[in-house]
Amino acid sequence: MGDFSRQPRRMRQSASTSTALTHVSDRPASTPSSANLAHALDAAGLALNCVAQGQALDEALRGLPSATGTADRAAPSAADRAAPSAADRAAAQDIAYTACRRLNLLDALAQRLLAKPNPALDGLVRAALSELIDHPERAHAIVDQAVTAAAQVKRGAFKGVINAVLRRFQREREALLAGLASDEAIRLQYPAWWIARVRAAYAAPEADAILEAGNQRPPMTLRVNRRRVGVDDYAAQLAGAGIAAERTGEDALLLARPLPVARLPGFAQGLVSVQDLGAQAAARLLDARDGMRVLDACAAPGGKTAHILELAGCGMLALDRDAQRLGAVRDNLARLGLSATCAAADAARLEDWWDGEPFDRVLLDAPCTASGIIRRHPDGKWLKRPADLAQLAAQQRRLLDALWQVLRPGGKLLYATCSVFPEENAAQVQAFLSAHAQAGHLEPNLLAPENNTPYLLDHRDGQLLPSARHDGFYYALLQKR
Repeated sequence: MGDFSRQPRRMRQSASTSTALTHVSDRPASTPSSANLAHALDAAGLALNCVAQGQALDEALRGLPSATGTADRAAPSAADRAAPSAADRAAAQDIAYTACRRLNLLDALAQRLLAKPNPALDGLVRAALSELIDHPERAHAIVDQAVTAAAQVKRGAFKGVINAVLRRFQREREALLAGLASDEAIRLQYPAWWIARVRAAYAAPEADAILEAGNQRPPMTLRVNRRRVGVDDYAAQLAGAGIAAERTGEDALLLARPLPVARLPGFAQGLVSVQDLGAQAAARLLDARDGMRVLDACAAPGGKTAHILELAGCGMLALDRDAQRLGAVRDNLARLGLSATCAAADAARLEDWWDGEPFDRVLLDAPCTASGIIRRHPDGKWLKRPADLAQLAAQQRRLLDALWQVLRPGGKLLYATCSVFPEENAAQVQAFLSAHAQAGHLEPNLLAPENNTPYLLDHRDGQLLPSARHDGFYYALLQKR
């Protein structure tokens, strides 16, 4: 596997926060006692191998064999391995996400400890090293279970190798980690180019805070479906179930600790959804009203689409170029008791989907680097390249120029990203305003919620920086004069 930055990869575009939250927040804070650690390490290693080949981590985890022996996607080197149980998969997810946050450190350690790269073993080595870093008190069990996991690789040919590697790390731990601490990219757990971009855009205190926030576990925030229950009433249901939560927005409740959605009262009945507080700003900023014609141009998996419909009885067209991901939009709407017209199309190709009737409101949640939600998708740090910024910026311009044409005079278009890079955000909007005389940029104080409630989001001209309460987002509300 070696240095992940030199591996083939597939560029990931923007990730939906509502989906990402479910994936991340369902992860336990530690390995479940019911999990088989050997199976979890093996599964996490398989997922890390997929990331090394350019696959997104959440896709790789979904592709792990299930307890019934089936998989959404076949994981490489998975033949003849024991299928992980549900508890094993949850533990594997936790291990793999944690390892992805420090992947350059694990790469550097593996290069020092392994005589040569071994694609069959590299993911397992990194998963086990990551666990040893976090849990030195469980070192004996981790090494033992990693050796057991290695027995599933080529009929146990690598048991001795992984035992030797992990034992050596235990003996030389302090010296190895101290020797790598001088490398800033390893110490901060980002590629060097990513650090440089953040520092070029923000002053030292903010830049440091952005980088630090990206390495933390994300908060889990709920969005209450006001069409079915009041926020205070649902907060009481949480309290009755022994779940601590704090109100942080007009429709938002921040959980004291993440938990599986199956434990949320009324989740299956559509009382509540998982959506980051920053992402919840979109629907209120768009300010859709009853009877309006609204377009959500990059809708999947449907979190923002649903929130808009929870707030207003409007005619909604939800577009996404990925027909498979539109299934998630339909599923979310059905659970919440909402309806919209869903269509698979490239929003920039108007001739493929637009009937010529203008929209009152347009939401463009544009494809981006997802740099503002990197703590939910830590693999994104290693799968992205500097050149991706230019490619994504071109795609964003193409979408903005096209969708401006479908907006009626007086209508509003909300441009949104889950990025902290100005090239995708303020610079993109300034270029658009310069090229479109009809476009007006409404003041960002519209981020303040209705009725002067205290649930304000801290932002700089529409740029929300990641914090303990929300992820990083950018919003620009444009009006056609």
